Amino acid sequence: MFPLLMATSMVIGVLIGSFFASHFSGNRLNIINVGSNKLNYLLQLIDNNYVDTVDMNTLVEDAMPQILAELDPHSAYIPASEAQQAQEDLKGSFSGIGVSFRMEHDTVMVMSVIHGGPAEKSGLLAGDRILKADKKSLVKMESDEVMKNLKGENGSHVKLTVKRHGHTKPLSFDVVRGEIPIESIDATYMIENGVGYIRVKSFGEQTYAEMLSSLAELNIRGMKSLIIDLRGNRGGYMHIAIQMVNEFLPANRLVVYTEGRKCPREDYRSDGRGSFQKLPVVVLVDEMSASASEIFAGAIQDNDRGIVVGRRSFGKGLVQQPMEFRDGSVVRLTIARYYTPSGRCIQKPYAKGHGEDYEKDLLMRYERGEFFNEDSIKQDGPEFKTTLGRVVYGGGGIRPDIFVPEDSTNITSYYKQAAYTGLIPQFCFEVVDNNRQKLNKMKSVAEIVKWMDGQGLLEKFAQYGQEHGLQRRNLMLARSTPLFRRAIYSGIIYNAMDMKEYLQFLNQDDPAIQRSLEIIREGKTFPEKP
Repeated sequence: MFPLLMATSMVIGVLIGSFFASHFSGNRLNIINVGSNKLNYLLQLIDNNYVDTVDMNTLVEDAMPQILAELDPHSAYIPASEAQQAQEDLKGSFSGIGVSFRMEHDTVMVMSVIHGGPAEKSGLLAGDRILKADKKSLVKMESDEVMKNLKGENGSHVKLTVKRHGHTKPLSFDVVRGEIPIESIDATYMIENGVGYIRVKSFGEQTYAEMLSSLAELNIRGMKSLIIDLRGNRGGYMHIAIQMVNEFLPANRLVVYTEGRKCPREDYRSDGRGSFQKLPVVVLVDEMSASASEIFAGAIQDNDRGIVVGRRSFGKGLVQQPMEFRDGSVVRLTIARYYTPSGRCIQKPYAKGHGEDYEKDLLMRYERGEFFNEDSIKQDGPEFKTTLGRVVYGGGGIRPDIFVPEDSTNITSYYKQAAYTGLIPQFCFEVVDNNRQKLNKMKSVAEIVKWMDGQGLLEKFAQYGQEHGLQRRNLMLARSTPLFRRAIYSGIIYNAMDMKEYLQFLNQDDPAIQRSLEIIREGKTFPEKP
């Protein structure tokens, strides 16, 4: 095994070196023979003399990610089989049937049906269980395999065998696949009089257009200020983030700049054509806000354009360029770092080849209390100044102007076990599935909450947990009642309605949202000179 690993490392190391030394034509990597002929010779040695038969293609595929991991935590290799899915996530659409699902007891359960999509036109409903796609059984299949069977070319047919609640026999549906949009804005609504709210899930090809539509909608409803929620947003396209923040900045303000060993510094500035340059803005971030989210938040903060609220962001300041191989696989290679307008690189520290330590960074932040106490934030980077002279820090993420801790008051081991085992979402789905006809008639979050208040759901969950191996703890249940109520109620709302209504419910008592509203009411959305 050890000789094989050594051979693998040598082969792929030389191979990657050859690839990255080559020239680029457009977005495709051209492989040329450089230096000595060691690579070919080594490949021949392994192929001709190694003790066992070696599949050289598999050898390369397995070793590529390991070689790239030696560079930095974000350079990555995407096999051809996964490249299309990775592209779809950012492209903003794919061809499929138009349902969201989850695996429940090894069965594909339809969570929701996209309005106007192929599945809805064919008669599928939320709560249906999809047993087969054409003649292939989907039972006990992994989720990614289910996706492959439901997706297909635009206009192609798939025959679905479905078990529906209240029907003794399976139903059949012929669905014609179509183009399904992937929305990157989860929710747009007026959170209170004059205050708009937009939750941005990711920065894909269509996110800027979606944001303009959201802003127009809120403007019609009388928006006087705005909360932009980037919590949990892992990023996406840098140029989309630049377009989006441009809507809020005056002319000729630096948004971000990039620089690398082979990439001269390039500045990206606002063009002054944004329609909301004077709109009061609050931006929400947390430890999962990364990359393009940090570009957006950093531009707002460094230009003193608004207030950033929440917890320190992830800290990803490396720029990747996708480079495609002839077989459709892709290398996302780090080619530069990006810097916020004040000059800080917010990439958190990393040691080459120690990806595990890098991935544990959030856990380490949690354990030292950074999520709960601002004084526990460890940020050793140099100081920089915003346009007004406020101090900001480099060396790891965007530190918010106003820190809002994670609430740990009512957490118990009983609640954590219920959450980690997935029993809460399972319970929520079953409640909705058993009451779907009744819930479908309810048109507002308030109406569903009123119904839930009369159902004794916490007691029912305790019994459900006991039946599924979660030992009942009455004292802990009482202490964690606010957390259980929030998790169960929001889960039922999400299953019965959609993400927008789910967020509306959660935002009612969300500490970061409430603090943002206070800032807006007090007229403190524009930073003051120190």
